[in-house]
Amino acid sequence: MGFCSLRRLIGAMFVAVLGTSALAQGSHDRTQFGHDITVGPDEKVSDVTCFGCTVRIRGQVVGDVTTFGGSVTLEREGVVGGDLTTFAGDVRLYGGAKVRDITVFGGRVRRDSQATVGGDITTFGGGAALWLFIVFGLPFLLLGAFIALIVWLVRRFTRPAIPVAARV
Repeated sequence: MGFCSLRRLIGAMFVAVLGTSALAQGSHDRTQFGHDITVGPDEKVSDVTCFGCTVRIRGQVVGDVTTFGGSVTLEREGVVGGDLTTFAGDVRLYGGAKVRDITVFGGRVRRDSQATVGGDITTFGGGAALWLFIVFGLPFLLLGAFIALIVWLVRRFTRPAIPVAARV
């Protein structure tokens, strides 16, 4: 590879890195772990994801809102253009709030009569701990069992053979 080709390759990589960082800065997603998220009245964001915290929406979320172990409140002018999903949390819709679909695992939906839901409201009642186990714990339990099976099979077939006379 010549010096000119190397310069072109480095230049192309530099442009690619700058392009991806520009796209990342243009994204208006909000993701938090343990810190509440508030979308202000004049704000417009893409998607909101919250782990162990609550979401308060006064403005507009173009995409989806998802919480794990937290609640979602849509105030009077709050709009969610996509799906609203909570695991072990409640949803509260005040008058004038708008959302496409709502899915709640282990929580409740409280809805003002003036609030608009364009699609379905799906709730899976029961204890929040049960739903969290089914959604998160069971896949990890199955993965652990599969890994234990692989380790057992590897150990079983890699042991040296012991002659029958030596077992006595």
